[in-house]
Amino acid sequence: MVGGEISAFTKEMLKARDEALKRAIEQAKYLGANAIIGLDFETTEIFQSVVMVSATGTAVIIEKLKTSAVVI
Repeated sequence: MVGGEISAFTKEMLKARDEALKRAIEQAKYLGANAIIGLDFETTEIFQSVVMVSATGTAVIIEKLKTSAVVI
């Protein structure tokens, strides 16, 4: 049989993605940010069957506009 999803691998990749996201959020909060823009996930094979997942983005502070301008 060729192709198809390997569910154990998919579960581990999802766990790694969630951990990378959690760390990105923690780092953004540490920097005083309340949002992350341009979030991107990357995977790198370190050894045979060992994959690293990283999350990168820009930590920013989002604020409400102080004017009553109407955007059309």
